[in-house]
Formats: sequence, C-alpha cells, structure tokens
Amino acid sequence: MPEVKALFFDMFGTILDWRTSIGRETRMILERHGSGHAIDWLAFADAWRHEYRPSMDAVNAGKRPFMKLDVLHRENLLKILPRFGVTGLDDATIDAINLSWHRLDAWPDVAEGMRRLRTKYLLAPLSNGNISLMVDIARRNGIAFDAILGAEFARAYKPQPEAYERSCAAFDLAPGECMMCAAHADDLVAAAATGMKTAFIRRPDEFGPGKAGPLPHERVDVLVNSTTELAEKLGV
Repeated sequence: MPEVKALFFDMFGTILDWRTSIGRETRMILERHGSGHAIDWLAFADAWRHEYRPSMDAVNAGKRPFMKLDVLHRENLLKILPRFGVTGLDDATIDAINLSWHRLDAWPDVAEGMRRLRTKYLLAPLSNGNISLMVDIARRNGIAFDAILGAEFARAYKPQPEAYERSCAAFDLAPGECMMCAAHADDLVAAAATGMKTAFIRRPDEFGPGKAGPLPHERVDVLVNSTTELAEKLGV
C-alpha cells in the first residue's frame, strides 16, 4: 500500500501483554508489602482493566474534563483494591502499583516487527495511554517511535474521531495516508470512519490463553497474526 506513510498502533493488548504484566507487577509490590496473600493476580489485572472503558466514557461524554489515563488508572485502582481484601496502603505504595502500567512487556514479535516497519513508515502509538506512560513503555521494550501521539496529545479518548484525526494531522498527513493497527475491532471501525486504513493484529491470548476479542465483522485492509507478519504484508 504505497499511499500509506504512517502506522499508528493501539498499545494495550495489541503491542503489550498488559494482563500478564499487571499481574506480575502488582504481585511483586503487594507481596513485599505483606498484602498479597491468596490473591488471584490475573483476576486482579482483569478487574482493574474492566474499569478502564467506563472511566474514559465519562470523559468522552463530557461528564468530567479530560485527564491523563494515569489519573483514571489510579482512581480505578482505589475502587478494586478493597474487592481483593487490600486496605491500609499508603499513597507511595498506591502510586507504585499504579505505575505498573508503565512497566508492561511487549508481545515477543514486537521488537523485530517494529524495527522492520520503521525502515519504511513513520510509527507512533495511537493509544489512550498518556505520553509519559508511552515513553516509559517504548524505552522499556526498545521501540523507536517517531512521535508519541494519541489521547493526551489529541485531548480526546478513543473512539472519539478527534483522537484519530488529530494524530494523523500531527504528521501533516491525511487519514487515508495513515493505517491504524489494533487487536480490537471497535478501534478499527472508529479509525476507518475517519478515513484511515486498518490492520487487525490478532492477539489470541490477550485476555488469557485462547481468550481474544472478537474478529472484525467490518472490512479491514490487512489481517495478520503479528507485527512481523504485518511487516511482511507491507513489504518490509
């Protein structure tokens, strides 16, 4: 697709194994604190993630002003800790747990795939994660982005069209010159509505072994199983 000049990536689930990473990070912190006995760590990660969309929907609906995802993540963490019997944490410990989202690991194919794709395309996250979060993740996983774009830059959370349109405009590109790459069909539907090209990257284990989100029912331009396969499909 020679007309595509930039590739934008959803991060949580598409590039990053958030579930395993959050389970590992919260376990390490809470067990050191003495509050981590008998907790199902992956269930903890799932519960925290379950609060993700409702908190952003309130912002998109205008019920509260835009704020960084780090702030929403911390609010959601305070909601779920008592459900798992964890109380009495000081602010420093809560902050350390919240920053677990800055320490997520990428899926195994990502380092090679992104390296190859960057030889031909501009690369940027188009994530709901805030800028400092994306920078920390990129440095942790050796991903060389050309810019950090997405929700905080656009001041709008996906699937608001502004999140996509303003990110494309940051590269002085029309949406049709950009491709949204994601493991989530609804993300790609929203991107396509702005005129972006779309690539669906299957992540069959995002929500646990064999537990992926649904395949897209709407047309996508590319459907692959990894970022390395995406590089192959795009000729790099």
